[in-house]
Amino acid sequence: MAPDTPGTADAEQVNAATWHAYGAHHLDRATPLLEVDEIAWGPAGTGPGDAVLGDLTGLRVLDLGCGPGRHAAHLARTRAAAVDAVDLSPTQIERARARYGAVPGLRLIQADAVGHLCNSAPYDVVYSLSAVHFIDPHRLLPALAGALMPGGRLYFTVLHTNSSGHGPSLEVKSRPEILRLAGGGELTGHMWVLTTKLWADLLAEHGLRAEEVTVLDAPEEGNQASYRLFQVRRPERNCTAHSSLRSAEVASGGHELWRK
Repeated sequence: MAPDTPGTADAEQVNAATWHAYGAHHLDRATPLLEVDEIAWGPAGTGPGDAVLGDLTGLRVLDLGCGPGRHAAHLARTRAAAVDAVDLSPTQIERARARYGAVPGLRLIQADAVGHLCNSAPYDVVYSLSAVHFIDPHRLLPALAGALMPGGRLYFTVLHTNSSGHGPSLEVKSRPEILRLAGGGELTGHMWVLTTKLWADLLAEHGLRAEEVTVLDAPEEGNQASYRLFQVRRPERNCTAHSSLRSAEVASGGHELWRK
């Protein structure tokens, strides 16, 4: 294995240290937490906002990799949902608790994502903003499938092409990616940057059906970063684990629709 392609455990240990340092950087510089009016799925707030989540009234919702908790607090305040917000980084959860610790309906939890998913009661809706690609999908996806209620919904964004134009891999392996810090400096994390089809196939292996994939491109000229927003469902009856999927790009709306 190449020296810049660590094994799963090593890559995730690097990521844990990276996110701790990232949170500590923002604590040290007292970075202000700006409130959000909509879920910011893609670069510079691109994406369908809250509407894609549908009605959350009375549902159990999980924000996986919540960072400082802005989006989870927004949903708890505005959508009448019980929201759990989980992040591995103690410094990120410290930031979240300082700002949102008293928000009704919101629980802020410092925990490993897979550990929490395996030990929690099932959720109706799970969403994750640019966190899924930091965890080995072979470890994460079975835990996600088990933590969703039958008929439950999963929404997540992942990197597809970085700002330099380096596109996705056909193999399930991580690669180093640079995280730039506010005020200067950078950190290196390891991401699983995979093709849309490979993500959909991995989801299907664990009984999860990718129903729609939205292309989210960076709006700035010269920035080639592109993300994918997956809308996924756990079927009421788990009979699609090995179904083949086909995709069709809808050029006008920037969607990749996935059907059996």
